[in-house]
Amino acid sequence: MKLHFWGTCGSLPAPIEAESIRQKVFAALKAGQNLSWDEDADIWRFIDSELPFAVKGTYGGNTSCIQMSVPGIDDVFMLDAGSGLREFSENFMKSGKANKHRRFHFFMSHLHWDHIQGFPFFAPGYIPGNEIVFHGYHSALEEAIKAQMNTPCFPVPYDSLRADISYQIYEEGQGFAVGPFTVSSIKQNHPGDSYGYRFDYNGKSVVYSTDSEHKEDAYHTDYRFIPFFQDADIVVFDAQYTLHDATFNKVDWGHSSNIMGVELSSRARVKHLVIYHHEPTNTDEDLDEYLVNTRTYSDIFYSETDPKKENPKYPLKISLAYDGLQLSP
Repeated sequence: MKLHFWGTCGSLPAPIEAESIRQKVFAALKAGQNLSWDEDADIWRFIDSELPFAVKGTYGGNTSCIQMSVPGIDDVFMLDAGSGLREFSENFMKSGKANKHRRFHFFMSHLHWDHIQGFPFFAPGYIPGNEIVFHGYHSALEEAIKAQMNTPCFPVPYDSLRADISYQIYEEGQGFAVGPFTVSSIKQNHPGDSYGYRFDYNGKSVVYSTDSEHKEDAYHTDYRFIPFFQDADIVVFDAQYTLHDATFNKVDWGHSSNIMGVELSSRARVKHLVIYHHEPTNTDEDLDEYLVNTRTYSDIFYSETDPKKENPKYPLKISLAYDGLQLSP
């Protein structure tokens, strides 16, 4: 299994602007002003080893979209269809993979615009012979996909799509199998409801849990997300807010915090926690700091809950997703 993150921002696309790029260039030049390089490889080593991510890169600004792939399987598996889907589409069309007909599976967490807005720009949808299957738990899934392409919202009507498109709507709690995956789901606390997915394949498991708010019941010993996350290799977790915002300023907005992500992942013995669905007002520097704070809290939580360090520390790894990140469980 391999994950490719094409969109990681929450709520709406938030691309980087020219002044931020200018500031990054300044910071990079200042950091290397007393150094000399004989070859291009020396410059790349400096960039990769000496510069913080907020200077040498960006977390990105596309909304939710992750590609999940398995070697030897031609079907394409996508988690949500936010604006990152356009980036995937551009890459796919240029890669030569579009030369044969493909089946695309979309697993939809919910129907808010930031999770569907990339589909009108999905080039494979306009190619006859391709097959697209939407999987979800919302009865209005087909209606929502079509509505965003209606006049006056979009100039190209849904009927212009030439791929064979179908919609698989499941009952709450209903699991299913798609391609090589055994898929289970969980209903999440979010306006209009959202659903998390767990994909199990060949002894590995990936959980996609975005747009989910965890409240007081998360501290109960029988909290239903613990078995859903249990022993997962990767949990992609919506931590759009700080603990303060999630607890006081943005209650019932449908998102969670990095603190909750650490605690649930620790209790469920998750191997790799991936922070996702970033607050769009945060800068790359803010997100760098957010990652440091998350890892620091993980150390504190482990020390407080297992002061003698008799058990392994979970999660084993914490990452903050960015557009272009690739991971394997």
